[in-house]
Amino acid sequence: MPWLPILLHELKKAIVKSPIERKFARVFYYFRNIVRDGAPQIIFRKRLGAILNSADSYDAAYLSWRLHYYNKLSEHTPAEPYMSTIGTIPMRKSIYYYDLKEHARYFPRETRLNYVFGDVRRVPDRPSLLKSRPIAGDNRNSIVMKLEKFRHFYLPADKIAFVDKKPKVIWRGGERKSNRAALVRDYRGHKLCDVGFTDVGPADSRHAKFMLPTEQMGFKYIISIEGNDVASNLKWILASNSLCLMPAPRFEIWFMEGRLEAGKHYVQVRDDFADLEEKIHYYERHADEALEIIRNANDYVAQFFNEDRERLISLLVLAKYFALTGQYDPDRKVADLIFPANPEASLDSISPAG
Repeated sequence: MPWLPILLHELKKAIVKSPIERKFARVFYYFRNIVRDGAPQIIFRKRLGAILNSADSYDAAYLSWRLHYYNKLSEHTPAEPYMSTIGTIPMRKSIYYYDLKEHARYFPRETRLNYVFGDVRRVPDRPSLLKSRPIAGDNRNSIVMKLEKFRHFYLPADKIAFVDKKPKVIWRGGERKSNRAALVRDYRGHKLCDVGFTDVGPADSRHAKFMLPTEQMGFKYIISIEGNDVASNLKWILASNSLCLMPAPRFEIWFMEGRLEAGKHYVQVRDDFADLEEKIHYYERHADEALEIIRNANDYVAQFFNEDRERLISLLVLAKYFALTGQYDPDRKVADLIFPANPEASLDSISPAG
């Protein structure tokens, strides 16, 4: 039973980390995926056609826009040599395995694919399914799937109105990047800031206690800084009633960070945070502008709440990948979505909020 050590490991993690609802959510996540793995896979494959045909229930232009944003391939693209088939994807990174298999299992198990698990910062040489990619440059070989979603799409409710929050900026994180070091060096102890590292010892002057997202939501301003790839806190910040401050993002995942607009969805600060105090003072004087940005950010996040539509888009991304690598023959209705006359135009024609 290869799943048993994984479940036991995750149970142990759930016991020592996170609030109680998060612990149960982690256990349920693994239990549900283990059940899916153990079920006859033909059940899923028989449902593929019906789910893809449900595209009629949604705005076709929006579906096309999301599909071609994640999968930018535009012509038949050889992807050999392949890493594995759907049926032989290894479980060594279990959360990536389960998130990819959640939708890949709807296709024949002998279908071949390439994938890159983990925090990806470069574009692979062959078309590959992955979690993250650089925003800039030619990233067509990076086909984004909703991977590691348990971590990145954790969106706890914020019950505190912006005007009732502490008029300070909060940031917690690890000591991994130079701009993080600059932030803590320049603003640790600042009267408007509560920033610090959680991965250094208590004797270190840069140390700050760990705070849950719901605790950080007590502050008007929350900083988001990219780590190995994207910033994992960005999604819950934009879903909250706090104002997000961050440098321009360089990487993106299923959340489409490349479509976020400074001044509309978040407040852009310099990479070295030299203008941080100036930004705080400005939005303390212009709370109406802060509230408008927060509303826009909330609307942006809301497009990911429709689980049926998210599943459909994930399956369309895979269908396009398998079709353009010569392994899937879509029916005409699905083909019209997968092969638009001008996919580049579709990327610019729809609002990112859907």
